[in-house]
Amino acid sequence: MKRINLLDITTSNKIAAGEVVEKPSSVVKELVENAIDSGAKNITIEISDGGKKLIRIIDDGSGIHPDDIKKAFLPHSTSKIKSIEDISKINTMGFRGEALASIASVSKVTLKSRITGYDYGRKISIYGGKLNKIEDTACNLGTTVEVEDLFFNVPARQKFLKSSSRETAYVSDIILRLSLANTDISFRLFSNGKKSINTFGTGHLIDTIRCLYGKNIYENITPIEKHSDIASVSGYIGNSEISRGSRNNQSIFVNKRYIKDKSITAAVERAFKSFLTINKFPFFIIFLDIFPEFIDVNVHPSKLEIKFTDSRMIFKFIFDAVHESLRESLKDSFTIDTEYDSEKAKIREELVQLPIDLKPAEDALDKIENYKNVTKVKEQPIHAYRESNKGLDYSYNKIDEIPEEVSKEDRELSRENSETVKEPKFPKLRIIGQFNNTYIIGEALNTLFLIDQHAAHEKILFEKYKNEIKNSNVISQLLISPIVIELKNYDYSCYIENKDVFKNTGFNIDIFGDNTISIREVPIILGKPNIKNLFIDILDNLKNMGSGETWEVKYYHIATMACKAAIKAHDKLSQIEMEDLIEKLRYIEDPFNCPHGRPTIIKFTTTDLEKKFKRIQ
Repeated sequence: MKRINLLDITTSNKIAAGEVVEKPSSVVKELVENAIDSGAKNITIEISDGGKKLIRIIDDGSGIHPDDIKKAFLPHSTSKIKSIEDISKINTMGFRGEALASIASVSKVTLKSRITGYDYGRKISIYGGKLNKIEDTACNLGTTVEVEDLFFNVPARQKFLKSSSRETAYVSDIILRLSLANTDISFRLFSNGKKSINTFGTGHLIDTIRCLYGKNIYENITPIEKHSDIASVSGYIGNSEISRGSRNNQSIFVNKRYIKDKSITAAVERAFKSFLTINKFPFFIIFLDIFPEFIDVNVHPSKLEIKFTDSRMIFKFIFDAVHESLRESLKDSFTIDTEYDSEKAKIREELVQLPIDLKPAEDALDKIENYKNVTKVKEQPIHAYRESNKGLDYSYNKIDEIPEEVSKEDRELSRENSETVKEPKFPKLRIIGQFNNTYIIGEALNTLFLIDQHAAHEKILFEKYKNEIKNSNVISQLLISPIVIELKNYDYSCYIENKDVFKNTGFNIDIFGDNTISIREVPIILGKPNIKNLFIDILDNLKNMGSGETWEVKYYHIATMACKAAIKAHDKLSQIEMEDLIEKLRYIEDPFNCPHGRPTIIKFTTTDLEKKFKRIQ
């Protein structure tokens, strides 16, 4: 029978470190929160090799008393609380007293601090949980903590760390959140000697947002504010222009503590989608101030989760606040513009006289810029291009969308290289026509076929692009003007990790400075999309997959996104176009489902129809 052992302090600290210290960003979070609690107004964070080699936090806070320097590294030692009753009224970031002891047990830590009234400070060094030395030292007011060789004595934990660029992104992300929550503090983050974040501590959230996220987000956000007897909510929510394919641009703070809460996230997203139904996640920054007795922050050592006394009340409170804010914002945006209305009516009257193939899509007429920029319509009929290029892919179904850089020979070569499957997957159809400019109707062997033209073209483009990637034969087009995109640290690190993926899928991208890229070429199969939005969408998709996915999976998802160039629903097609589209569909590998899993073809036999008309039972 095994006897019960009392673990020594070093062992217990290492076990605790497994919960408190997951990666370099965990260390940065704990140390910066200590600096915030000390009343610092200037905090500098320096990291090297993603924080794996060095993390240095410098603050100008109140410092640590010389007699408490050694005590600070003992388990459960804290200046934030004295008894269990204090937990119900926590107003500081930290309170558990585990961080310093846990960090010191798995790294080499040096801390020096000086408080007001002393001409010199105190310095302590602890390596792997063992005290090295304590001595007096010269230092500025405040505290400086250096953490070197993280997990040097836990090699198994080191293997689970990500690349340096990804760990840098994690650190940058947590500093961004802490900067949003503490707008009166100036934060500076340096990575390998280069400054990546710099806020100025003006005390205004909008200034911090402009500094951290840039002009585009600053100009596309709406303020939120609502108050009740026990809680208040404030912050900003973005419009559809800055919505993303991931939730990385969403921040929730409860009593200035950054947390993750599915209920609050759902409340904001439901309120957002009640006005704007898009398949992306909205940008938002939510601050919930609530009496401490209505929450429990002692849920997890990382303090990223909290519990509410009445979570349903919080959900409704947040939903109502966002809903009211968006309603007011949208109401203010709908103003009557008489000049716009008269110009719109005039153009509609002129368009009535045009051949049907030259009329712009109806939804395009709802955008003011289209009215103000319409000067003339090309006289060359669209059929001139369509019929003279029979057999080509219709990635560009309007005459003015054909890239000048792409020759007919290039298109033919691309088509020949992609046609590797010769066996038809369904019989040749006699095309009857087009229903609602969306579904192609055909017949063969006493069977009626309905084909979703968008889904069918999506699958044709998808397989063509996938085969080009597989055969390393992606044809790219040179952009007239390179697209320069300044990325956030997290996005930039994701690009660096996947730059070979972008290269192999037809993108020619150069580094254009710190966190800035220049896109020079894109796959020709993409048509003419919004390059910046497409690139960001691909990055979001790659981030959602994580770093463990194979290249084949990443190629598949990029190929899926390339389908945006496909013919759309309500696009009117000629007989030749419909026949060509169906003929191509017959010879691809899997013509029956689109890349997203939806059916492309539905068929009705004579028996099915006769049952519908009650000719037979």
